[in-house]
Amino acid sequence: MTGARAGRLRRAAGWILGLAARPVRRAQGRRGVAVEVYRGYGSAQEIFLIGRAFRQSEAERAADPDDLRAQLRDIGRRIRRRRLPGLAVEARFGGSAARAVTDRDGYFRIHLCPRPPGPGEGAWHPVSIRLASDPPVEARGEVFIPPPRCRFVVISDIDDTVMHTGVANKLKMLWRLFVADATRRVAFPGVAALYRALHAGAGGAEQNPMLYVSRAPWGIYDMLSEFFRLHDIPVGPVLFLREWGLSWRHPLPRRAEDHKAELIRRMLALYRDLPFVLIGDSGQHDPEVYAGIVHAHPGRVLAVYIRNVSRAPERAAEIARLAREVAAAGSSLVLAADSRAIAAHAAGLGLIAAPAVEAVASEKAAAEGATRPRRPRRITRPTPEATATAASGEAVEAALGGTSPEPPTVIVEPAGRREAGDGAQGPAER
Repeated sequence: MTGARAGRLRRAAGWILGLAARPVRRAQGRRGVAVEVYRGYGSAQEIFLIGRAFRQSEAERAADPDDLRAQLRDIGRRIRRRRLPGLAVEARFGGSAARAVTDRDGYFRIHLCPRPPGPGEGAWHPVSIRLASDPPVEARGEVFIPPPRCRFVVISDIDDTVMHTGVANKLKMLWRLFVADATRRVAFPGVAALYRALHAGAGGAEQNPMLYVSRAPWGIYDMLSEFFRLHDIPVGPVLFLREWGLSWRHPLPRRAEDHKAELIRRMLALYRDLPFVLIGDSGQHDPEVYAGIVHAHPGRVLAVYIRNVSRAPERAAEIARLAREVAAAGSSLVLAADSRAIAAHAAGLGLIAAPAVEAVASEKAAAEGATRPRRPRRITRPTPEATATAASGEAVEAALGGTSPEPPTVIVEPAGRREAGDGAQGPAER
Protein backbone atom coordinates (compact mmCIF):
# COMPACT_ATOMS: atom_id res chain seq x y z
CA MET A 1 0.00 0.00 0.00
CA THR A 2 1.43 3.39 -0.99
CA GLY A 3 1.91 6.14 1.54
CA ALA A 4 -0.64 8.37 -0.23
CA ARG A 5 -3.28 5.65 -0.20
CA ALA A 6 -2.60 4.85 3.44
CA GLY A 7 -2.97 8.53 4.26
CA ARG A 8 -6.33 8.69 2.49
CA LEU A 9 -7.52 5.62 4.38
CA ARG A 10 -6.44 7.14 7.70
CA ARG A 11 -8.25 10.37 6.91
CA ALA A 12 -11.39 8.48 5.84
CA ALA A 13 -11.27 6.34 8.99
CA GLY A 14 -10.86 9.45 11.12
CA TRP A 15 -13.81 11.11 9.41
CA ILE A 16 -16.06 8.09 9.93
CA LEU A 17 -15.00 7.71 13.56
CA GLY A 18 -15.53 11.41 14.16
CA LEU A 19 -19.02 11.22 12.72
CA ALA A 20 -19.86 8.19 14.87
CA ALA A 21 -18.63 10.04 17.96
CA ARG A 22 -20.38 13.32 17.12
CA PRO A 23 -23.71 12.66 18.94
CA VAL A 24 -21.87 12.12 22.21
CA ARG A 25 -19.85 15.31 21.81
CA ARG A 26 -22.76 17.47 20.72
CA ALA A 27 -25.08 16.28 23.48
CA GLN A 28 -25.82 19.04 25.98
CA GLY A 29 -25.59 18.32 29.69
CA ARG A 30 -23.42 17.95 32.76
CA ARG A 31 -22.30 15.35 35.31
CA GLY A 32 -23.30 12.36 33.24
CA VAL A 33 -26.77 13.56 32.16
CA ALA A 34 -27.04 14.52 28.49
CA VAL A 35 -29.78 15.55 26.10
CA GLU A 36 -30.01 15.61 22.31
CA VAL A 37 -32.59 17.99 20.87
CA TYR A 38 -33.58 17.42 17.24
CA ARG A 39 -34.63 20.19 14.87
CA GLY A 40 -38.26 21.14 15.46
CA TYR A 41 -41.01 22.72 13.41
CA GLY A 42 -44.13 24.75 13.94
CA SER A 43 -46.21 27.80 13.17
CA ALA A 44 -46.95 31.08 14.94
CA GLN A 45 -49.64 29.23 16.92
CA GLU A 46 -47.87 26.01 17.95
CA ILE A 47 -44.49 24.29 17.85
CA PHE A 48 -43.29 20.69 18.09
CA LEU A 49 -39.93 19.42 19.27
CA ILE A 50 -38.42 15.99 19.97
CA GLY A 51 -35.38 15.16 22.06
CA ARG A 52 -33.82 12.36 24.05
CA ALA A 53 -32.23 12.15 27.49
CA PHE A 54 -29.29 9.88 28.32
CA ARG A 55 -26.93 9.02 31.09
CA GLN A 56 -23.43 8.90 29.63
CA SER A 57 -19.91 9.05 30.98
CA GLU A 58 -18.09 12.35 30.75
CA ALA A 59 -15.23 13.02 28.34
CA GLU A 60 -11.65 13.56 29.36
CA ARG A 61 -11.16 17.31 29.49
CA ALA A 62 -7.66 17.33 28.05
CA ALA A 63 -8.40 14.92 25.19
CA ASP A 64 -7.83 16.08 21.62
CA PRO A 65 -11.18 15.49 19.81
CA ASP A 66 -9.30 14.63 16.60
CA ASP A 67 -7.14 12.02 18.28
CA LEU A 68 -7.98 8.46 17.21
CA ARG A 69 -8.00 7.15 20.76
CA ALA A 70 -10.29 9.96 21.89
CA GLN A 71 -12.68 9.18 19.07
CA LEU A 72 -12.74 5.50 19.99
CA ARG A 73 -13.39 6.40 23.62
CA ASP A 74 -16.28 8.65 22.54
CA ILE A 75 -17.76 5.85 20.45
CA GLY A 76 -17.51 3.62 23.51
CA ARG A 77 -19.32 6.30 25.52
CA ARG A 78 -22.06 6.30 22.88
CA ILE A 79 -22.41 2.50 23.06
CA ARG A 80 -22.62 2.61 26.86
CA ARG A 81 -25.28 5.33 26.91
CA ARG A 82 -28.32 4.56 29.03
CA ARG A 83 -31.71 6.08 28.29
CA LEU A 84 -33.43 8.03 31.04
CA PRO A 85 -37.17 7.24 31.21
CA GLY A 86 -39.63 9.08 33.45
CA LEU A 87 -37.62 12.31 33.52
CA ALA A 88 -39.54 15.61 33.68
CA VAL A 89 -38.75 18.09 30.89
CA GLU A 90 -39.78 21.73 30.55
CA ALA A 91 -39.63 23.76 27.32
CA ARG A 92 -39.95 27.54 27.06
CA PHE A 93 -40.74 29.50 23.91
CA GLY A 94 -42.46 32.81 23.17
CA GLY A 95 -43.13 33.53 26.83
CA SER A 96 -44.92 30.20 27.38
CA ALA A 97 -43.91 26.85 28.84
CA ALA A 98 -44.86 23.22 28.25
CA ARG A 99 -43.93 20.09 30.19
CA ALA A 100 -43.35 16.51 29.16
CA VAL A 101 -41.93 13.27 30.56
CA THR A 102 -39.40 11.07 28.80
CA ASP A 103 -40.79 7.74 27.59
CA ARG A 104 -39.28 4.27 28.09
CA ASP A 105 -36.64 5.02 25.43
CA GLY A 106 -35.74 8.39 26.92
CA TYR A 107 -37.53 10.44 24.25
CA PHE A 108 -39.60 13.51 25.04
CA ARG A 109 -42.05 15.27 22.75
CA ILE A 110 -42.88 18.92 23.23
CA HIS A 111 -46.09 20.49 21.93
CA LEU A 112 -46.26 24.14 22.93
CA CYS A 113 -48.81 26.84 22.04
CA PRO A 114 -47.10 30.18 22.71
CA ARG A 115 -49.15 33.00 24.21
CA PRO A 116 -48.93 35.48 22.62
CA PRO A 117 -48.26 33.75 19.27
CA GLY A 118 -44.63 33.28 18.34
CA PRO A 119 -42.60 35.40 15.92
CA GLY A 120 -44.00 35.67 12.41
CA GLU A 121 -40.87 36.35 10.38
CA GLY A 122 -40.01 32.68 10.17
CA ALA A 123 -36.70 30.84 9.90
CA TRP A 124 -35.14 29.33 13.01
CA HIS A 125 -36.05 30.25 16.58
CA PRO A 126 -34.48 29.08 19.86
CA VAL A 127 -36.32 26.95 22.42
CA SER A 128 -35.08 26.59 26.00
CA ILE A 129 -35.08 23.05 27.44
CA ARG A 130 -34.65 22.12 31.09
CA LEU A 131 -34.31 18.56 32.42
CA ALA A 132 -35.38 18.01 36.02
CA SER A 133 -32.37 15.83 36.76
CA ASP A 134 -29.90 16.05 39.63
CA PRO A 135 -28.39 18.48 38.93
CA PRO A 136 -30.84 20.12 36.44
CA VAL A 137 -29.64 20.31 32.84
CA GLU A 138 -30.21 23.33 30.63
CA ALA A 139 -30.24 22.80 26.84
CA ARG A 140 -31.22 24.62 23.69
CA GLY A 141 -33.25 23.49 20.71
CA GLU A 142 -34.53 25.28 17.64
CA VAL A 143 -37.69 25.25 15.56
CA PHE A 144 -38.44 26.35 12.02
CA ILE A 145 -41.48 28.59 11.54
CA PRO A 146 -42.37 29.32 7.89
CA PRO A 147 -42.20 33.03 7.07
CA PRO A 148 -45.25 34.85 5.66
CA ARG A 149 -43.68 34.90 2.20
CA CYS A 150 -43.58 31.09 1.86
CA ARG A 151 -46.06 29.69 -0.69
CA PHE A 152 -46.16 25.92 -0.20
CA VAL A 153 -44.85 23.04 1.90
CA VAL A 154 -42.70 20.23 0.51
CA ILE A 155 -42.86 16.77 2.09
CA SER A 156 -40.23 14.40 0.77
CA ASP A 157 -39.24 10.84 1.43
CA ILE A 158 -35.51 10.24 1.88
CA ASP A 159 -34.76 6.64 0.96
CA ASP A 160 -34.53 6.19 -2.82
CA THR A 161 -35.94 9.69 -3.28
CA VAL A 162 -33.09 11.91 -2.11
CA MET A 163 -30.37 9.29 -1.71
CA HIS A 164 -29.73 5.85 -3.16
CA THR A 165 -30.47 3.41 -0.36
CA GLY A 166 -32.00 0.56 -2.32
CA VAL A 167 -35.27 0.26 -0.39
CA ALA A 168 -36.36 -2.42 -2.83
CA ASN A 169 -33.16 -4.31 -1.94
CA LYS A 170 -33.16 -4.73 1.84
CA LEU A 171 -29.55 -5.93 2.16
CA LYS A 172 -28.25 -3.00 0.11
CA MET A 173 -30.38 -0.59 2.11
CA LEU A 174 -29.02 -1.84 5.45
CA TRP A 175 -25.45 -1.62 4.13
CA ARG A 176 -25.89 1.97 3.00
CA LEU A 177 -27.70 2.99 6.18
CA PHE A 178 -25.37 1.49 8.76
CA VAL A 179 -22.05 0.74 7.07
CA ALA A 180 -21.41 3.20 4.24
CA ASP A 181 -20.33 6.68 5.29
CA ALA A 182 -22.30 9.80 4.38
CA THR A 183 -20.15 10.64 1.34
CA ARG A 184 -20.98 7.26 -0.20
CA ARG A 185 -24.75 7.57 0.31
CA VAL A 186 -24.92 8.95 -3.18
CA ALA A 187 -27.50 11.65 -3.81
CA PHE A 188 -29.60 11.29 -6.93
CA PRO A 189 -28.02 13.53 -9.60
CA GLY A 190 -29.73 16.91 -9.66
CA VAL A 191 -31.67 16.40 -6.43
CA ALA A 192 -29.68 18.98 -4.45
CA ALA A 193 -30.28 21.74 -7.01
CA LEU A 194 -33.95 20.75 -7.27
CA TYR A 195 -34.52 20.91 -3.51
CA ARG A 196 -32.67 24.20 -3.21
CA ALA A 197 -34.96 25.58 -5.93
CA LEU A 198 -38.10 24.31 -4.16
CA HIS A 199 -36.95 25.79 -0.86
CA ALA A 200 -36.24 29.15 -2.51
CA GLY A 201 -39.41 29.07 -4.61
CA ALA A 202 -40.05 31.06 -7.75
CA GLY A 203 -39.39 34.29 -5.85
CA GLY A 204 -35.95 33.12 -4.73
CA ALA A 205 -36.37 33.79 -0.99
CA GLU A 206 -39.63 32.09 -0.01
CA GLN A 207 -38.02 29.65 2.47
CA ASN A 208 -40.70 27.06 1.77
CA PRO A 209 -40.61 24.34 4.47
CA MET A 210 -38.81 21.15 3.45
CA LEU A 211 -40.07 18.31 5.63
CA TYR A 212 -38.36 14.93 5.31
CA VAL A 213 -40.07 11.68 6.26
CA SER A 214 -38.35 8.34 6.86
CA ARG A 215 -38.94 5.06 8.68
CA ALA A 216 -35.25 4.95 9.64
CA PRO A 217 -34.27 5.19 13.35
CA TRP A 218 -33.20 8.37 15.13
CA GLY A 219 -29.79 6.78 15.57
CA ILE A 220 -28.77 7.79 12.03
CA TYR A 221 -29.89 11.43 12.49
CA ASP A 222 -26.33 12.76 12.46
CA MET A 223 -25.40 10.64 9.45
CA LEU A 224 -28.32 12.02 7.46
CA SER A 225 -27.56 15.59 8.57
CA GLU A 226 -23.98 15.20 7.40
CA PHE A 227 -25.16 13.75 4.09
CA PHE A 228 -27.42 16.77 3.53
CA ARG A 229 -24.58 19.15 4.43
CA LEU A 230 -22.06 17.47 2.13
CA HIS A 231 -24.46 17.61 -0.82
CA ASP A 232 -25.78 21.12 -0.02
CA ILE A 233 -29.37 19.91 0.27
CA PRO A 234 -31.70 22.14 2.34
CA VAL A 235 -31.78 20.43 5.70
CA GLY A 236 -35.37 21.46 6.33
CA PRO A 237 -37.13 21.98 9.63
CA VAL A 238 -36.72 18.40 10.81
CA LEU A 239 -35.91 14.89 9.76
CA PHE A 240 -38.94 12.82 10.74
CA LEU A 241 -37.52 9.57 12.01
CA ARG A 242 -38.69 7.02 14.57
CA GLU A 243 -37.32 4.85 17.34
CA TRP A 244 -36.98 1.23 16.28
CA GLY A 245 -36.89 0.01 19.87
CA LEU A 246 -34.32 -2.72 19.22
CA SER A 247 -33.15 -4.94 22.05
CA TRP A 248 -31.82 -8.46 22.54
CA ARG A 249 -35.36 -9.64 23.31
CA HIS A 250 -36.92 -7.64 20.45
CA PRO A 251 -34.37 -7.64 17.59
CA LEU A 252 -36.84 -6.36 14.95
CA PRO A 253 -38.12 -2.76 14.58
CA ARG A 254 -41.45 -1.90 16.08
CA ARG A 255 -44.24 -1.81 13.54
CA ALA A 256 -45.08 1.65 12.20
CA GLU A 257 -47.32 1.00 9.23
CA ASP A 258 -49.07 4.37 9.40
CA HIS A 259 -45.98 6.35 10.40
CA LYS A 260 -45.66 8.36 7.19
CA ALA A 261 -49.38 8.94 6.58
CA GLU A 262 -49.89 10.09 10.17
CA LEU A 263 -47.06 12.60 9.92
CA ILE A 264 -48.34 14.03 6.64
CA ARG A 265 -51.86 14.40 8.03
CA ARG A 266 -50.38 16.23 11.01
CA MET A 267 -48.53 18.63 8.72
CA LEU A 268 -51.66 19.27 6.64
CA ALA A 269 -53.47 20.27 9.83
CA LEU A 270 -50.60 22.41 11.12
CA TYR A 271 -50.08 24.30 7.86
CA ARG A 272 -53.77 24.41 7.01
CA ASP A 273 -53.45 27.61 4.93
CA LEU A 274 -50.72 26.29 2.62
CA PRO A 275 -50.79 23.86 -0.32
CA PHE A 276 -48.43 20.90 -0.42
CA VAL A 277 -46.01 19.20 -2.81
CA LEU A 278 -45.36 15.49 -2.14
CA ILE A 279 -42.18 13.77 -3.33
CA GLY A 280 -41.48 10.06 -3.07
CA ASP A 281 -40.43 6.99 -5.02
CA SER A 282 -42.11 4.02 -6.67
CA GLY A 283 -40.08 1.38 -4.89
CA GLN A 284 -42.03 0.90 -1.67
CA HIS A 285 -45.19 2.45 -0.16
CA ASP A 286 -45.18 6.10 -1.25
CA PRO A 287 -47.81 5.69 -4.01
CA GLU A 288 -50.22 4.00 -1.57
CA VAL A 289 -49.69 6.62 1.14
CA TYR A 290 -49.89 9.61 -1.21
CA ALA A 291 -53.03 8.26 -2.92
CA GLY A 292 -54.76 8.14 0.46
CA ILE A 293 -53.62 11.68 1.32
CA VAL A 294 -54.81 13.18 -1.98
CA HIS A 295 -58.16 11.37 -1.70
CA ALA A 296 -58.75 12.54 1.89
CA HIS A 297 -57.58 16.12 1.30
CA PRO A 298 -58.76 17.23 -2.16
CA GLY A 299 -57.36 20.57 -3.26
CA ARG A 300 -54.47 20.58 -0.76
CA VAL A 301 -51.84 18.94 -2.98
CA LEU A 302 -50.44 20.92 -5.91
CA ALA A 303 -48.37 18.11 -7.33
CA VAL A 304 -47.09 14.63 -6.55
CA TYR A 305 -43.61 13.76 -7.81
CA ILE A 306 -42.68 10.08 -7.74
CA ARG A 307 -39.14 9.06 -8.61
CA ASN A 308 -39.44 6.01 -10.84
CA VAL A 309 -36.98 3.54 -9.32
CA SER A 310 -38.88 0.32 -9.94
CA ARG A 311 -40.00 -1.42 -13.12
CA ALA A 312 -41.75 -4.18 -11.17
CA PRO A 313 -45.18 -4.93 -12.70
CA GLU A 314 -46.79 -5.32 -9.27
CA ARG A 315 -46.09 -1.64 -8.51
CA ALA A 316 -47.97 -0.40 -11.59
CA ALA A 317 -51.40 -1.02 -10.03
CA GLU A 318 -50.70 1.18 -7.00
CA ILE A 319 -49.17 3.90 -9.19
CA ALA A 320 -52.31 3.76 -11.36
CA ARG A 321 -54.44 4.23 -8.26
CA LEU A 322 -52.35 7.25 -7.25
CA ALA A 323 -52.71 8.67 -10.78
CA ARG A 324 -56.50 8.42 -10.60
CA GLU A 325 -56.69 10.11 -7.20
CA VAL A 326 -54.36 12.95 -8.22
CA ALA A 327 -56.14 13.56 -11.52
CA ALA A 328 -59.60 13.51 -9.88
CA ALA A 329 -58.39 16.19 -7.46
CA GLY A 330 -57.28 18.38 -10.37
CA SER A 331 -53.62 18.07 -9.38
CA SER A 332 -50.56 16.81 -11.22
CA LEU A 333 -48.70 13.52 -10.97
CA VAL A 334 -45.24 13.21 -12.44
CA LEU A 335 -43.66 9.77 -12.41
CA ALA A 336 -40.15 10.93 -13.21
CA ALA A 337 -37.06 9.12 -14.38
CA ASP A 338 -34.79 11.90 -13.07
CA SER A 339 -34.68 15.23 -11.21
CA ARG A 340 -34.57 17.24 -14.43
CA ALA A 341 -38.07 16.10 -15.42
CA ILE A 342 -39.42 17.10 -12.00
CA ALA A 343 -37.73 20.51 -12.22
CA ALA A 344 -39.19 21.19 -15.68
CA HIS A 345 -42.67 20.42 -14.45
CA ALA A 346 -42.25 22.42 -11.22
CA ALA A 347 -41.08 25.45 -13.21
CA GLY A 348 -44.18 25.16 -15.41
CA LEU A 349 -46.37 25.26 -12.30
CA GLY A 350 -44.52 28.32 -11.01
CA LEU A 351 -43.11 26.46 -8.02
CA ILE A 352 -39.48 27.21 -8.89
CA ALA A 353 -37.70 29.84 -10.96
CA ALA A 354 -37.21 28.96 -14.64
CA PRO A 355 -33.37 29.24 -14.50
CA ALA A 356 -33.38 26.55 -11.79
CA VAL A 357 -34.25 23.93 -14.43
CA GLU A 358 -30.89 24.49 -16.10
CA ALA A 359 -29.14 24.35 -12.72
CA VAL A 360 -30.70 20.93 -12.07
CA ALA A 361 -29.77 19.75 -15.57
CA SER A 362 -26.18 20.97 -15.10
CA GLU A 363 -25.82 19.21 -11.75
CA LYS A 364 -27.20 16.02 -13.25
CA ALA A 365 -24.85 16.29 -16.24
CA ALA A 366 -21.86 16.83 -13.95
CA ALA A 367 -22.67 13.57 -12.16
CA GLU A 368 -23.78 11.42 -15.09
CA GLY A 369 -22.65 13.17 -18.24
CA ALA A 370 -24.83 15.04 -20.70
CA THR A 371 -27.88 13.14 -21.88
CA ARG A 372 -30.74 14.18 -24.10
CA PRO A 373 -33.98 14.63 -22.13
CA ARG A 374 -36.68 12.18 -23.11
CA ARG A 375 -40.16 13.39 -23.90
CA PRO A 376 -42.64 12.62 -21.15
CA ARG A 377 -45.55 10.33 -21.86
CA ARG A 378 -48.85 12.07 -21.10
CA ILE A 379 -52.26 11.02 -19.91
CA THR A 380 -54.38 14.16 -20.09
CA ARG A 381 -58.03 15.09 -20.77
CA PRO A 382 -60.01 18.35 -20.58
CA THR A 383 -61.38 17.79 -17.05
CA PRO A 384 -60.13 16.18 -13.84
CA GLU A 385 -62.87 13.55 -14.03
CA ALA A 386 -62.04 12.63 -17.62
CA THR A 387 -58.32 12.53 -16.80
CA ALA A 388 -58.97 10.22 -13.86
CA THR A 389 -61.00 7.93 -16.11
CA ALA A 390 -58.24 7.95 -18.71
CA ALA A 391 -55.70 6.98 -16.05
CA SER A 392 -57.83 3.99 -15.10
CA GLY A 393 -57.56 0.58 -16.60
CA GLU A 394 -54.34 -0.13 -18.44
CA ALA A 395 -53.35 3.42 -19.41
CA VAL A 396 -50.76 3.94 -16.67
CA GLU A 397 -49.50 0.35 -16.88
CA ALA A 398 -49.02 0.77 -20.64
CA ALA A 399 -47.18 4.07 -20.16
CA LEU A 400 -44.88 2.42 -17.62
CA GLY A 401 -44.20 -0.51 -19.93
CA GLY A 402 -41.61 -0.78 -22.64
CA THR A 403 -38.21 -2.28 -23.06
CA SER A 404 -36.05 0.82 -22.57
CA PRO A 405 -33.49 0.36 -19.76
CA GLU A 406 -34.35 3.84 -18.45
CA PRO A 407 -37.78 4.18 -16.81
CA PRO A 408 -40.05 6.60 -18.67
CA THR A 409 -41.37 9.92 -17.38
CA VAL A 410 -45.17 9.83 -17.19
CA ILE A 411 -47.31 12.92 -16.54
CA VAL A 412 -50.96 12.67 -15.52
CA GLU A 413 -52.93 15.91 -15.19
CA PRO A 414 -55.98 17.73 -16.57
CA ALA A 415 -55.47 19.58 -19.85
CA GLY A 416 -55.62 22.95 -18.10
CA ARG A 417 -52.19 22.15 -16.71
CA ARG A 418 -50.78 20.82 -19.95
CA GLU A 419 -48.22 23.58 -20.35
CA ALA A 420 -46.89 22.94 -16.85
CA GLY A 421 -45.26 19.66 -17.73
CA ASP A 422 -43.64 20.68 -20.99
CA GLY A 423 -41.06 23.04 -19.49
CA ALA A 424 -37.69 22.55 -21.13
CA GLN A 425 -38.49 19.08 -22.42
CA GLY A 426 -40.07 19.99 -25.72
CA PRO A 427 -43.41 18.84 -27.15
CA ALA A 428 -45.09 16.12 -25.15
CA GLU A 429 -46.16 12.76 -26.48
CA ARG A 430 -49.85 11.90 -26.39
